[in-house]
Amino acid sequence: MSDAKPGLNTAYSLKTPQDSIDLYRNWATTYDEDFAVANDYRYPALIAELFAVRAQDNLPVLDVGAGTGLVGEGLAVQGITQVDALDISPEMLAVAMGKGCYRADITADLTGPLDIADGVYGGITCAGTFTFGHVGAEAIDELIRIGRSGALYVLGINAGVYESAGFGDKFAQHGAAIRDFEILDTPVYGVGAPVEMQKARSSVAVFRKR
Repeated sequence: MSDAKPGLNTAYSLKTPQDSIDLYRNWATTYDEDFAVANDYRYPALIAELFAVRAQDNLPVLDVGAGTGLVGEGLAVQGITQVDALDISPEMLAVAMGKGCYRADITADLTGPLDIADGVYGGITCAGTFTFGHVGAEAIDELIRIGRSGALYVLGINAGVYESAGFGDKFAQHGAAIRDFEILDTPVYGVGAPVEMQKARSSVAVFRKR
């Protein structure tokens, strides 16, 4: 994967965590301009807004799959700055940390156990990670473990994988551990994106840990 040309089609065809590491190593320094700006990628800011309007002393926040820090930037605009960034790509995290909107970075693979203690975080956000070729529903177990009682979760999940990748079943399994669960149908791109991309939708899971 080290010679893969960065782009959405390549990202959606990833097979392994190492594929992700290789792709995002190459993409980190140009991602914001050649993907986010070029495609009017509004999803991260939307996730940040959805979190901010529901937050009630939900600090610190862990931004999962933080990438280049687009959600962190959105949270900072909303006045939320006690945020940590977690991603599999150290190169993407380096870009994110350079923006000054995170207090710490964590390089980790969401497909396995996280080296984070139980109940550390008051909030968890995610945009663009639960999608084709990336991370599946298995990561939800660890994210719920590391949230404290009352933690607010705003997790964007590509609508095309919500059921097929087991997210619906996974949230049902955790029914006794979560409350106020809702799924919001949201856009991913704005009107500045190519017409075919404007049709993309996300199923944003919003809930609290009991």
